[in-house]
Amino acid sequence: MAKDVEQLKAEAGIAAAAFVKEGMKVGLGTGSTVKYTVIELGRRVAEGLNIMGVPTSIATRDLALEVGITLIELSEVEGLDIVIDGADEFDPEFQLIKGGGGALLREKIVAQASNAMIVVADERKQVQTLGAFSIPIEVTPFSWQETRRQIERILKCQVILRNGDVEKLGDVKIEGGAFATDNGNLILDAQCGATIDNPIATEKTLQGLAGVCEVGLFNNICDMVILAGNDGIKTLTKPDGRLSS
Repeated sequence: MAKDVEQLKAEAGIAAAAFVKEGMKVGLGTGSTVKYTVIELGRRVAEGLNIMGVPTSIATRDLALEVGITLIELSEVEGLDIVIDGADEFDPEFQLIKGGGGALLREKIVAQASNAMIVVADERKQVQTLGAFSIPIEVTPFSWQETRRQIERILKCQVILRNGDVEKLGDVKIEGGAFATDNGNLILDAQCGATIDNPIATEKTLQGLAGVCEVGLFNNICDMVILAGNDGIKTLTKPDGRLSS
């Protein structure tokens, strides 16, 4: 019998927690898969595991505190041992699309501060070419419409303001409401289709636009994917990654 998606997410999330060892400083990602990692780490903490966590979102912070994980600020330490996070897509080069949960800016800050990155995912997230899942782009509220026009000009695709219930950010009114990030910004979702064959160049170009805070393309930063499927757990290790030895 085929496993349901939630069961696959739980299996991947729990398996990744096994890579966390005593005394580690751990980046705690955001999303529906990595929440199972946080819950499993909380169970191990209750059994005596001593770790410190840096959450990538308010939601993850609240969950980590609920399960008893000691939290610290990233500014209190010089780097993290590992970060475990989810992904919306990953390709054969271990390049990622992230940000479906809206935490991409904090996720990327924590990822770049970590000695290694493990992604947890179910088999639906494995693709040959990125882009079927929309690319999330965090932008400032000020003149977000102009930023959207510039992104559409570059990517030649439709770019949608992510829906939500926030109707004002600072002095910017948002008709109909929008999703607001933990940083007080907006998310634009670029609906490119599976066409991003050079994600490094795409990320660099978008980051050069005024108004863009961060792009949900995570390149050259993922070292391992814990992938759950109907045949069980697969551990995919990037050949030249930091966990390849």
